[in-house]
Amino acid sequence: MCGIVGYVGYRSVPELLLEGLHRLEYRGYDSAGIAVLGDRDIEIRKKAGRVNHLAELVRTKPVTGRVGIGHTRWATHGATTDQNSHPHVGGNGDVVIVHNGVIENYDVLRKQLTQLGYVFRSQTDTEVAAHLLSHHLEEQIRLGGEPGDVETCLKAVYATLDRLKGTYGLGILFRECPDTLIAARCGSPLVVGVGKDEYFLASDASPLVGYTKDVVYLSDHEIAVLQPGNLRIEHRSRGSVSPSVQTLEQVASDTDLGQYEHYMLKEIYEQPQTIENALRGRLDGEEATAVIGGLNLTAKELRRIDRIVLTACGTSWHSGLVGEYVLEEFARMPTEVEYASELRYRNPPMSDRTLVFAITQSGETADTLAAMRECKRKGHPTLAICNVVGSTIAREADGGIYLHAGPEIGVASTKAFTSQVTVLTLLALYLGRMRHMSYPAGKRIIGQLRDMPEKISKALECHAQVKDVAERYHHFNNFLYLGRLYNFPVALEGALKLKEISYIHAEGYPAAEMKHGPIALVDQQTPSVFVVPRGGIYPKVVSNMEEIRARRGPIIAIACEGDTDIARIADDVIYVPDVEEYLQPLVCAIPLQLLAYHIALHRGCNVDRPRNLAKSVTVE
Repeated sequence: MCGIVGYVGYRSVPELLLEGLHRLEYRGYDSAGIAVLGDRDIEIRKKAGRVNHLAELVRTKPVTGRVGIGHTRWATHGATTDQNSHPHVGGNGDVVIVHNGVIENYDVLRKQLTQLGYVFRSQTDTEVAAHLLSHHLEEQIRLGGEPGDVETCLKAVYATLDRLKGTYGLGILFRECPDTLIAARCGSPLVVGVGKDEYFLASDASPLVGYTKDVVYLSDHEIAVLQPGNLRIEHRSRGSVSPSVQTLEQVASDTDLGQYEHYMLKEIYEQPQTIENALRGRLDGEEATAVIGGLNLTAKELRRIDRIVLTACGTSWHSGLVGEYVLEEFARMPTEVEYASELRYRNPPMSDRTLVFAITQSGETADTLAAMRECKRKGHPTLAICNVVGSTIAREADGGIYLHAGPEIGVASTKAFTSQVTVLTLLALYLGRMRHMSYPAGKRIIGQLRDMPEKISKALECHAQVKDVAERYHHFNNFLYLGRLYNFPVALEGALKLKEISYIHAEGYPAAEMKHGPIALVDQQTPSVFVVPRGGIYPKVVSNMEEIRARRGPIIAIACEGDTDIARIADDVIYVPDVEEYLQPLVCAIPLQLLAYHIALHRGCNVDRPRNLAKSVTVE
């Protein structure tokens, strides 16, 4: 979940590395550093804190060169200090590396290397890999290899990787090997940007936008050697690999803030467009069904499926809960939602008629990837609902559906959630029409889906009202979020957003479960946020609100426009458009996202870079 950037070519590298790290900072922002290969040595600049702190250090202590690597850290081993910042040096400075991932056997290797005389200056697992590289480089030189020869360096890399257990994305510089950057991947994403007589390296494609449109996504166990005018890729067991060059679809405007103060607010306001993108080309009015072309399963194979398992983490898990409800309602298919972090270690009874969907924004979430691989290993058709083209999960799944939401930079997911819910609704329509859903029912659902971008735009009109509510409630330190049926997952997601970016304790519950324990928390200092649009059990949720009111708990209600009765019970009401129950998660998520955003601003929090979090969780 750290960010890696690298470059080999003709450009001045420090500025390029710093720009890349700024673009990658959502992956980790505990510390940052760069290493530049000069004429005689590798110059390192690194600093705890944000990339801006590193940039100031580089301004005061400049470095020059045309080959380099950079890193922005999300700490796993060792505190946030200058010493623990990457890059890390191996031996006497003959090797410098940056690393994303976790070396699981670092403690054993550290003891062995210490006995060999290597001195450790950090608490990180990465320094173990750096010293181990130096050790194997010396070993290769003793066997007759030339210090500045690429083949000698490669042999040292191979020997080192053979001893590492865990996950890694590595960028490596060798002092005696000029104009060369070596990268290695196992479980942590790396992408190579292909230019004219220049090559780029990054953890994801965002630093490459504006520099090249041609990219190569490294697969696990692949090693890339980057030199001006030459790209060479090898698989650790299969040897030489022909690079598969793909076209990068991102443009610079995708990652620009534009008129917005924060990425989170920009991405909240992009949701009318991202939902339209998710629907584009996927609604067939004539057949009253959805068009989903990437599943790579025939209609006959899909009709054979009698159970669906959705697996995900965090916000994607919440969208999966909405998916469970709509798949069971539309397609009448038993559906379960599993935490990927649990599923990867469980052995649940799943027949060969079970279809597994991995839901992920980044396509790199370590737990979701591991759960998907485990299901594939057991022979289940395994598909992905993913946002990032070329990501590991997108490439390894048997098929799937892209969100087309564009890059999501804010750490707290917003537009990905509503896009995932939209795609899951399309999937439910597709499977429902394939099985038992009537033509008129399918036509009605298509009409309602077509209206959703406009409905989301209408929901965003609550913004000014949400700001006022946030100002009144930002000083409270505990919140309850309550909803029922389709809106229970929305309550969970609203609570998660508040926790993530404002550091307020918040819990989501089914509204009826409140009286089975959580009601003990209710007092004048604990607001309850009720997601209570009109629906079949609206009176039941209103009754739950009355129970909170009787105990003098403050109530914020998310309700349908025109519902004046709710104001009699709630202290504050935020109105959203009236839509069908299965679409309520889309409109009700909007005010909850905005509420978390403005409460966080009032509390002085960094909404795009919340403490202890990073965007893509690529470590276990």
